[in-house]
Amino acid sequence: MNLVSAITGLPYAGKTTLFNLLTGGHAVTGAFAGAESETNVGVTKVPDERVEQLSGLYKPKKTTFAEITYRDLGLTKGSGAGEGVSAKKIGELRTADALVHVVRAFRDPTVPHSEGSIDPVRDTATLDLELLIADHGVVERRLQRVEAEIRGAKGPDKELKERERELMQGFAAALDAERPLRDLDLTPEDLHLVRGYRFLTLLPQLVVVNVDEADVAAPEAILAPLRALAAKHRSTAVVPVCAKIEAEIAELGPEEAAAFRSELGLSEPALDRLINATYRLLGLISFLTAGEDEVRAWTIPQGANAQQAAGAIHSDLERGFIRAEVVAHDVLLRLGSEAAAKKEGLVRTEGKTYEVKDGDVLHVLFNVGRG
Repeated sequence: MNLVSAITGLPYAGKTTLFNLLTGGHAVTGAFAGAESETNVGVTKVPDERVEQLSGLYKPKKTTFAEITYRDLGLTKGSGAGEGVSAKKIGELRTADALVHVVRAFRDPTVPHSEGSIDPVRDTATLDLELLIADHGVVERRLQRVEAEIRGAKGPDKELKERERELMQGFAAALDAERPLRDLDLTPEDLHLVRGYRFLTLLPQLVVVNVDEADVAAPEAILAPLRALAAKHRSTAVVPVCAKIEAEIAELGPEEAAAFRSELGLSEPALDRLINATYRLLGLISFLTAGEDEVRAWTIPQGANAQQAAGAIHSDLERGFIRAEVVAHDVLLRLGSEAAAKKEGLVRTEGKTYEVKDGDVLHVLFNVGRG
């Protein structure tokens, strides 16, 4: 699946720096940061040591990691509520699967804050309000139209539109109370009914706190109020990053970078934590395929079955699915080959309803004539 995350936030929060770090981009950090510039788009590989280990075992012609597409939107904040985001940028936000909200917590007198002071909680609430207002406008317009559509509808179509009206009325009430739509108890059928509107406050949100160098080792005092704010809402998480330090580390070799992180008390690259947090937030896992031609990670929703996983590889595999041979990646690595795993009875044959686990290695058997 093609996963898209939109990086957003107020001016001078470090959005473009983070985008460059994630994607290896070279946009000019800070240049026209207060302007509504063109959107930068880049792709980053999802870190996965299992792919590296299996690649070492199979020595394939090609090794392919899962990927995330990031869009750096360069939003601005206007003088009043609802004036900070143009219709163009709102439209771009709505194409995302998740929002990465970069919040400034670093101190730098040479880079003035648009509000005159550093306050991550205030800034988080400011952008959240912009998203609420944008969604409220969609709900209001839809409520006006759906009434006329109900009068002209009949049978099942009328019932669906009446259910949509009921949902929109509930959405309006939630947004009036400054409650994001992801907090509501919505059924899969409800979500399917409103999927075309791409409500911003339905999207999972990862709050990336861009901390000061002095706070890298002990950021909890800064993070605590933001974690408390996030805990009030569903599908919301908080991750600290010091973009300035990560930019410096990116210029170092692997050994130097590891030593630098160790000095700072960082157990892993902050950017890896950010990407992995996005996966957890979206409820995604990776399964693997391995062979002499290619070792590859595939992204699927947690809970997907074997036939759906086959569809992530190719629609023909899903349509003609017969069965899947499954082995855990750690078993495969420990025994050294699929043949050895089969000899030990550790390669299982699973049907279409098998729930694929994170790190499963699958070999799909299919017949293109089935369907």
